[in-house]
Amino acid sequence: MPLPSNILVPTDFSPTADRALDYAIALGAKLGARIHLVHVIGIPALGVPELGLAMASATIDALLANGQVELDRIVDEHRNQVSFGEAILRNGDARDEVLQVANELHADLIVIGTHGRRGVARALLGSVAEAIVRLAPCPVLTVGPKVVT
Repeated sequence: MPLPSNILVPTDFSPTADRALDYAIALGAKLGARIHLVHVIGIPALGVPELGLAMASATIDALLANGQVELDRIVDEHRNQVSFGEAILRNGDARDEVLQVANELHADLIVIGTHGRRGVARALLGSVAEAIVRLAPCPVLTVGPKVVT
């Protein structure tokens, strides 16, 4: 099996996602791999469809603009460390969108942060990282939160 040359890093801009990105950058630099970023904006379904449409239009536009600014900032900040490919912004279900981007880019590896939630928090929120690990078309490396002792 060849070493990865096309690494996808999903980010929610959290400290754990930043740790995953740092790991991917270090790995990518050693392997000569290209790093692609993806950020997915989850659009919650509201109980009143008309209200959801009216509210969603302005809100979604703002979220998309802010998300793209943040992705561009990350690429600019790390451009001298590794080769970057695409910085992709999507909206929808994070699990579905990350898997779709991985397929579209023919990712060799996904490096994703995991928040390590357990119990009720995990049951209510689901686990994006777990779904990616189970369904990804390529190997997945999970990076957990920094543990302070």
